[in-house]
Amino acid sequence: MRSWFCDSGEMIRPGKAIVVDDSRAMRLLIGRALRNLGFTSFEAADGFEALHLLEVEGDISVMLVDWNMPTMSGLHLIRRVRDQKRWGEVPIMMVTSETDPDRVTEALEAGADEYLTKPFDSSMLSGKLELMGFKIPRDQTYVVI
Repeated sequence: MRSWFCDSGEMIRPGKAIVVDDSRAMRLLIGRALRNLGFTSFEAADGFEALHLLEVEGDISVMLVDWNMPTMSGLHLIRRVRDQKRWGEVPIMMVTSETDPDRVTEALEAGADEYLTKPFDSSMLSGKLELMGFKIPRDQTYVVI
């Protein structure tokens, strides 16, 4: 697993996040949770939109990617991102309803850094982001997503 801590060992402050999910409702809920944690949130309905956002936004701090999407699965998106030198180090969290342990292994082997299963609440999301090295405010209201 990659280490997302700064060279000084400090945790990373939230920055730009891309939420990739074909469900508009999930994008809105996850985006709101991320904004409450200090991130600027961008939305993509599929892998192609996510790749476009990576191109135009630059300096992405983290991607949260659903597995099951039309046109390009989240797994395929992760592989495409990891194959690109310019994006290869972007932290990626798979956020999905896929709970089979083989799926978790497959996502991590493809390059996901963390795996969060739906449904979840914002405390679970912030905990995963902390594991990835982000400094998350402790005074948040927790919402089930």
